[in-house]
Amino acid sequence: MKRHLVSAMALATALVGLAGTSAGAGVATRVAARASVTGAMSASMPLVRLALSTPVAASQLPPLVVHPALATSWQQIGPREVQAVASGMIAPVRYVIDVPTTLSCTTRCRVLAVASHDASAGVDVTWEDQLLATLGYLPVTFTPLTTASDPVQMVPGTYTWAYPNLPAGLANQWRVGGANVILTGALMSFQNDHHLATTGVADATTWNALLSAVRAHDVSAHPYNYVLVSMASPEQLTLYVAGQARFHTLVNTGISVSPTATGTYPVYLRYTSQTMSGTNPDGTHYSDPGIPWVSYFNGGDALHGFIRATYGWPQSLGCVEMPFAAAKTIWPSTPIGTLVTVR
Repeated sequence: MKRHLVSAMALATALVGLAGTSAGAGVATRVAARASVTGAMSASMPLVRLALSTPVAASQLPPLVVHPALATSWQQIGPREVQAVASGMIAPVRYVIDVPTTLSCTTRCRVLAVASHDASAGVDVTWEDQLLATLGYLPVTFTPLTTASDPVQMVPGTYTWAYPNLPAGLANQWRVGGANVILTGALMSFQNDHHLATTGVADATTWNALLSAVRAHDVSAHPYNYVLVSMASPEQLTLYVAGQARFHTLVNTGISVSPTATGTYPVYLRYTSQTMSGTNPDGTHYSDPGIPWVSYFNGGDALHGFIRATYGWPQSLGCVEMPFAAAKTIWPSTPIGTLVTVR
């Protein structure tokens, strides 16, 4: 079996076998098929088109073989032309399609030879939104407008912001069907809960886990938390738990030559204790052992405990420092994927 790699826009064409006479009842007819395959799979486009050497009815053809399994159906587009379309949900994974190149046909056809083609489908962000909202990983609820036989099926619906007490600046970053940091954080949180690499990217393994979780109603076991760091004087941090402000503490952000970057970022790495080392603005090196309750959210910037005489004004090299007791209180509520806004 020969494998052909197909780019997203390329069409692969193969002609194998000998032309025969009209396929039908009686003696088996050998039918050659010239295949056009698009590498970018879409529910709105055919997966495969076959130009046949002999007229064959679509109903005579066996199901198209796709790995991983995908339900398809053949459609007649001419006496010698058929196309296969997806009748099942196309997941954003890599597929291999076994395209018939030679068939033997009587009243039914059987495949004698195939050419295997790679194809893939991109992530449908709106579908990703639906799945993560259904599982409780997004700060929005999803209400379907139609009933589906399979709970993972993409359906039209409405999204409602679930936490009106969260800062408006966070809600303004959310958009249905668009890549945004809220979606990235939610996916990282899901990946962390399911012991997957916390990349924030919906690869094949993550997508299959999402589908399985929705079918099993395996919803998020923790509330939607959020951290807001204000650099207005005095600098302070607010922890929101399930949309409510639950904890406040004075903090220190970065000094002018090493400022804390503003923006919204997902927590991506955590330690209960760590030795932090690096270079001071004057070129000297530092190494601080035993820094507790560390949650990295943007490069080398992290939430963590640090002993200072006072808090509430810029003193760090970019991290958000706070008293040890405050850091200990916050740390359990900032798992991977938790969003941190610095403004």
